Amino acid sequence: MPIFSVAGEPHNELLARIGFQADADVLVFGGLGLIFDDYHYFRTAFEEHGVFGRTVMYVNQASDPLVERLLVPDMALAVAEKFAVEQNKRVLVLLTDMTAYADAMKEIGVAQERIPAVRGYMGDLYTQLAQRYEKACDFKGAGSVTILTVTTMPGDDVTHPVPDNTGYITEGQFYLHGGIIDPFGSLSRLKQHVVGKATSEDHSQIMNTMIRFYSEAVEAQRKQAMAFELSAFDQKLLKYGALFRERFMDIRVSMGVTEALDLCWQTLAECFQPQELLMKQQLVDKYFPKTANDSVN
Repeated sequence: MPIFSVAGEPHNELLARIGFQADADVLVFGGLGLIFDDYHYFRTAFEEHGVFGRTVMYVNQASDPLVERLLVPDMALAVAEKFAVEQNKRVLVLLTDMTAYADAMKEIGVAQERIPAVRGYMGDLYTQLAQRYEKACDFKGAGSVTILTVTTMPGDDVTHPVPDNTGYITEGQFYLHGGIIDPFGSLSRLKQHVVGKATSEDHSQIMNTMIRFYSEAVEAQRKQAMAFELSAFDQKLLKYGALFRERFMDIRVSMGVTEALDLCWQTLAECFQPQELLMKQQLVDKYFPKTANDSVN
């Protein structure tokens, strides 16, 4: 699962936070072309949160040779597979930044006088990325390897060859935009396997309703920015949009699925009347907080 980001976004903070909050037995970190400050940040974060003792780190700094940069993902994944297969460990692999990895492949390919393809990248870019990403696996009778990476998008261009190829390989992505996780760019191709099955019956409905209202809240913000007259419902949407960003999109937020679903209902109850939700009535009757309804205008 990649984190699509751009330079200046707090993707390193998000990656580190996932690392020390994840329920994993072993953490394997691969740094690709990191400046020293970024390397020091990751090491300090892992030490301060008590996960450094079960962390393996391979770091290629920006001043190190490009050839070493190409070796880091393979070494990190080889160690991850060893822990997963031989010791039945649940291993989380963190790699940053895969665009730096692809750029290193491009530079070495040019030095070898290989014929480039799109934007100077080699024609086997998709294959090279897929060979690494597809090592994520739940081994039968053993442990598992989960891979989380950062893929920066030059110029915030999602059609750039690296994020474009990455999107075809992986099972979705987080999209980091404006310092928060943007639900409009984020995607999961596996959620249908757990939503409403491994989770509660209201998960699918509440998920769609929350995103629908946030989309309307963004439109209300645009109307406000252009000095249009706002309706009473627009005011509710603006309040909801602020709560949604604060409670669910901030990268510092950490909560379980059950807690998140409860907070979703609470947030809706703080902003809207039950009849405004346009959800299945039996779910509204069962999950909508009764006490909060009286405080909604």
